[in-house]
Parts: sequence; C-alpha cells; structure tokens
Amino acid sequence: MGTTQPIRQKESLKKFVEYYQTAHPVPRNYALIVLGLYTALRISDILNLRWTDVYDFDISSYREHLFVQEKKTGKRTVIALNEHVIAALDAFLKTRPDVAACDYIFTRNTDYRTPLCRSSAFRIVKRAAEDALHEEHISCHSLRKTFGYQAWKQGTPPALLMDIYNHSSYTVTKRYLGIEQDERDSLFMQMNFSK
Repeated sequence: MGTTQPIRQKESLKKFVEYYQTAHPVPRNYALIVLGLYTALRISDILNLRWTDVYDFDISSYREHLFVQEKKTGKRTVIALNEHVIAALDAFLKTRPDVAACDYIFTRNTDYRTPLCRSSAFRIVKRAAEDALHEEHISCHSLRKTFGYQAWKQGTPPALLMDIYNHSSYTVTKRYLGIEQDERDSLFMQMNFSK
C-alpha cells in the first residue's frame, strides 16, 4: 500500500501517541498529534489554530468547543475538546512563556507569530511513526484517518462518520478509512470449510 493509512492496531496507536510524551518528550509535538487524532481536522486547519481558539484568556480556562472554518471545504465545524486534547494543550501551554491569545498554537520555538509549515508537521508525524512503529505510510493525514477508523471500530454509526468527513456516501468513507479492505480480509481469514 503506497497511500496514507490510518493506525489500525490499538497497541501501535498507543506507542505512536506516547512517542513525544515519554519516549522523546516534546510537548508541542505531542499536542499536535493528540489534537490531530482527537479532532479529525486536516493539518492545514490545525496549523492555523491560535491559542484563543482553544483557550479563553479572560477566564483562564479551556474552551469546551473548537469552532473551525475548514480551509479546504469552507464549511464551519464545531468540535468538542475532550480531556485528552485539553491535557496535551495544557502541558504544552505551560512550556510557553508569555503566550498571547493571537499566537498560533503550533510554531517554531523561536517564532511564536508564524505557524509551523506543513512540511515541519509532516516530519514530526513521520518521525514518531518511523521510530515508534517502524511504519512508512503514516503522515499528517493519518491522524484524520485514524480518528475515523478507530471510531468505526468502536461502533460509531456510519452516517456520523460520513457527516464528520463530508463524504457523499458510506462507500466513500469506507474507502477513505481503509475499511473495505479490512472487511474483505476479515471475511477471508474467518472462512472455515472444515466445520
């Protein structure tokens, strides 16, 4: 398979997520991966986020929801920020001196006014995938795909996944997440004619 893939195995996903938390601690990179996995946002939308999008500086509290105007589709989406995202962002925020509400969340350590570029984000994700999983076909888009794949495995209704991804049919969503092949593989592996 030469295309970007979701991370399918729970144990692999755990190793991947923990790479920048424990194996090679970098709070910014950890927060980037956690935010990507738990929001299913495209990397272009993640890199455009500012601290004010996730944190209310007036009351010193994280917001319950993230409101994003998707760059690719132009659609407005609302995403609940769960405890994992807030914890990762908070750990990262504590490492940043003098953060302003208008600062981008994910920046170089030397320039808080300019967001990371896509190639830097790609290198962050790629390094975790290669070092923790020895996997080549994981990229920034894998974060988005992994959200859907894992949600599907946990029984999320197909219509909800279609809505989150803006797909026109469940067939498109299954192909996007790599579910079609998984279902086919499962059928072949479960067949037993000797019973």
